[in-house]
Amino acid sequence: MRRPHIKNFSIALITSALALSLTACSGAGPNASTRLIKQVTDGAEAMVKTDGNDLSITNLLLVATEDGSAVVVGTIVNYMDENDALLGISAGGTSATISGEQNLVKNQPLRFEGEQATSKAVFAGVGAQAGRNVQLQLAFARAGVVTVNAIIRDKRDDYANVTK
Repeated sequence: MRRPHIKNFSIALITSALALSLTACSGAGPNASTRLIKQVTDGAEAMVKTDGNDLSITNLLLVATEDGSAVVVGTIVNYMDENDALLGISAGGTSATISGEQNLVKNQPLRFEGEQATSKAVFAGVGAQAGRNVQLQLAFARAGVVTVNAIIRDKRDDYANVTK
């Protein structure tokens, strides 16, 4: 009579051990794969926290206009006491024309597009096509060159009023 109980107990113990080991939380925490997933339409992000720099680049993307130009959208913030400057933005050997503010003063964001825009950057006549991704290089006076993979969006929804 004891054998069926031992067999049932053994099966339950093995099942519990397998269930715990197969569903281990080794991917939990700030580096969990599911936590790092973003929709491709969110815009690129980068942090530069090396060599005395503290820059945040958020929601960086391009918007394709009717004539094939691409307009930069995004925000850059310098959190250091020492100023930095955006020297240029390029993609595939082509440089964007930047107008407006380029100096990065502590906690004063550079905003490309939108109601509170401080700067504008346009890649004129590059044949931008919505849905594609491009490598953007942002050159800073102190922080050096930062490369991000940015999506090209079409001119609709939140980006309907973007102009070159």
